Order: sequence, then C-alpha cells, then structure tokens
Amino acid sequence: MSTLLDRSNQALSVTDLVRSAKEVFERLESGEQDKYVVMRNNAPAAVMMPVAAYEALIDEIEDLRIEAVARERLQGFDRKKAIPHAEMMKRFAK
Repeated sequence: MSTLLDRSNQALSVTDLVRSAKEVFERLESGEQDKYVVMRNNAPAAVMMPVAAYEALIDEIEDLRIEAVARERLQGFDRKKAIPHAEMMKRFAK
C-alpha cells in the first residue's frame, strides 16, 4: 500500500467521501489534491484522480505496450523477407 499513499492526507474513508464529496471533487479538479485512496474497512478500495491524470496514465501504459510489441517484432525481423516500400504501395494503396 505504500505505493498508493504518498501522504497521509490522500487516504479517505468511504464515509468521509460521502459526507464531503463536493469538496473532494473540487480539490481534485483544481489540482489541490492529486489523488485520493478510498479506504473501506481499513483497506484500499479505490483510487480517485483527475481525469487528465488518468488519461496520461492510460496513454503511458499504451505507449509502453506498443514499445514492447515493437521490440518483440524487431527481435524476429528478417531483412531477407522485408518488402520494399514501393512494393507495399503497389499491394495496399487501393
């Protein structure tokens, strides 16, 4: 859980979330708070973060996935089987 909580003010119980939802969302939207870890029965149940932060996280994961696929494909690349660009254009330009 240490990776979830950088600071103690990031922990938020479900009860506190229900009682102060408007303030919680305002702090996230304004950038005053970067995330909340919502606790239920003293265990992390969810993470709340601004949409921009979530989208950046998803984009980074997708970039890393694409890089891993490219690295894997490059390991098996055989120049002898490569098709020149001009040939690719003839085959697939339509």
